Amino acid sequence: MTLPKGRLRVGVLFGGQSAEHTVSLMSGQAIMDALALRHQVVPIGISQDGRFLPGADVRAALAGSGQMATSETALAPTEAVAGLDVVVVALHGPKGEDGTVQGLLELAGIPYVGSGVLGSAVSMDKAMMKGAFSAAGLPVGPWRLIRQADWEEDPERALASLHDFALPVFVKPANMGSSVGISRVDGWAKLAPALSQAFRHDRRAVVEQGLSARELECGVIGNDRPAASVVGEVVSHHAFYDYEAKYQPDGADLMIPADLPAEFAERARDLAVQAFLAVDAAGLARVDMFLAGETLYLNEINTLPGFTPYSMFPRLWQASGLDYPALLDQLIAYALERHGKAGPDRGRGRS
Repeated sequence: MTLPKGRLRVGVLFGGQSAEHTVSLMSGQAIMDALALRHQVVPIGISQDGRFLPGADVRAALAGSGQMATSETALAPTEAVAGLDVVVVALHGPKGEDGTVQGLLELAGIPYVGSGVLGSAVSMDKAMMKGAFSAAGLPVGPWRLIRQADWEEDPERALASLHDFALPVFVKPANMGSSVGISRVDGWAKLAPALSQAFRHDRRAVVEQGLSARELECGVIGNDRPAASVVGEVVSHHAFYDYEAKYQPDGADLMIPADLPAEFAERARDLAVQAFLAVDAAGLARVDMFLAGETLYLNEINTLPGFTPYSMFPRLWQASGLDYPALLDQLIAYALERHGKAGPDRGRGRS
């Protein structure tokens, strides 16, 4: 699938109301810089209070503190995306990666890069995502869902549900990315504070069994016939691959490609594609997995991964022969293809 000839009017949505606002600013700026060489770029910033801001305000904010303020010139969401040929969604986290913005674009009839409402929502929610993986027969490590209401009512019962887990365990908000709100628990006395941290971001938390394993990542692009990139490996310099390890210099080493036997690399690539299809993803995703001994376990799928030129997803595809500008054009082509294939009874896009 290739792009139609001529310059497209491409909207780039970034910022947003989640704790990953700053990460989104970095992705959005990098994407706009690359697209401006070939297309007419329309920046659309979303402030932390949910306002859609036009170009001048967004660029000023990006040149300043990085925190987009409120604006008297804010637009209605449908007005902000009107007249665009396609939208690149560079939002991360809730109210951006979870199907909400995708639903807006579906209603507006605007093609957009990335998964539809269903794929976005399922992939954003770690409990639903793991359930979808398990239903598809894909390998997932031991995990439990703990609801805030249940924990507050009877913490002993919630703790008992983890009786077969061995330390360490990892506690995560069900809906969050970039390792925000995640804690490594090395002693059971630390479980309550870890859950409190997770519940600051969501009313549901996922507790995962820690594994002695290598952390592998694989990029996937496409629609119904997706393709996988080479496999990379993350070697964190922290206790685990937390927010600081991801976004601070020297926080982790990204090994691309991973030093794996060909058989394991092929198995990982195949598993990444199966995970992509299991949640009905589209466009792009980064699939994270663990290699424990000779066994691969899915960790999660990220349908809007970090997208600076230094982020893992673009680097995986660069190593696979698709540089940053070409990758963006390919993703836009997939968005237009998916939009055009939707029938009249299915709306204007895939959800």
